[in-house]
Amino acid sequence: MPKKHQPTKIRKAVIPVAGFGTRFLPMTIAQPKEMLPIVDKPIIQYVVEQVVAAGIEEVIFVTGRNKRAIEDHFDYSGELERLLRENNKLEQLKEVHRISQLAKFVFVRQNKMLGNGHAVLMAKEVVGDEPFLLCWGDDFFESRVPVARQLIDIYKRYHASVIGVLPIKEDRIHKYGMMKPKGKITGRTFQINGIVEKPDPKHAPSNYGMFGGAVLTPDIFHYLERAKPSANGEIIYTDGVSLLAKRERVYAHHLSGRYWDTGDKAEYIKANIHFALQHKELKGPIKEFLKHPQ
Repeated sequence: MPKKHQPTKIRKAVIPVAGFGTRFLPMTIAQPKEMLPIVDKPIIQYVVEQVVAAGIEEVIFVTGRNKRAIEDHFDYSGELERLLRENNKLEQLKEVHRISQLAKFVFVRQNKMLGNGHAVLMAKEVVGDEPFLLCWGDDFFESRVPVARQLIDIYKRYHASVIGVLPIKEDRIHKYGMMKPKGKITGRTFQINGIVEKPDPKHAPSNYGMFGGAVLTPDIFHYLERAKPSANGEIIYTDGVSLLAKRERVYAHHLSGRYWDTGDKAEYIKANIHFALQHKELKGPIKEFLKHPQ
């Protein structure tokens, strides 16, 4: 049986990044989808900076084949720093060094693609017996208060696992894990009985879909280990959460902020335009191009 845990500071974040990124092929044959840039910074760096801004001290990446670029990006690069210093590129030197110092980085290998629940399980030994933040490597929000901070604040209020959610239009419900609320939804935070994975919209238990990660008690590992594998042998993360919700309180929280679906090609391009228009060096040329694209 799971152990009882005392509420504690959320120090660790788990970020699964082992997926193949098939929606962006052929671009992602050898390049991780999480390393695709939003203007001049990879998506995964935005995710890491957000969790660090929320107080996370240790980031645990669950990696797979062809993900070495993520390790290299957050590693200390003595050769590059020396080159920048010798060429007096001090601002770039400062930024490169800052990235390697954002947090303590740990890399765990998922050597078999057995589902997103299996990916989370790979972090069990590193997480240990404490609650943790779970983020997805391409789940990208723009918000005044970091999404990670919003989830951590709700965890501290209820001392229970909390899942980030957003309302979903009916024609997209079949793409997401949808919340099964326990009772009537009356505010931005509500208790759930489980999650229904990609339901027919006619049978969806609510219009709230899973986004932005979660703060989870370590009991989630116990239930992921006991979740029944899917027909193709995968361990599904939402199945573990549903088992957890049957044994202890689990909440959903309606997040504040704008979600960018960087796994969708059109939304990815829109995100690049949006952030280019906020970039001090690029906003002028991009505005001019949008007015006169010829």
